[in-house]
Amino acid sequence: MPKRMRLTRRFPVAMTEDGYRRLRRFAEEAGTDESTALSFLFENFDSVTDRSALIHRMRLFGRDMAERKR
Repeated sequence: MPKRMRLTRRFPVAMTEDGYRRLRRFAEEAGTDESTALSFLFENFDSVTDRSALIHRMRLFGRDMAERKR
């Protein structure tokens, strides 16, 4: 029996404009909304990411975000 999808959590999120545009495009390509797309990404996080590349990219992104905030 498939799991029933219940959206049980709502939380305020701040995203970059580029990140939000990419999320919207991903959701549109998948034929769903942004909430469902985010749920899918996080429920399947390990299978849709390359851990070593992710950590490296996250560090680069963190440095870039620090520079943008100045």
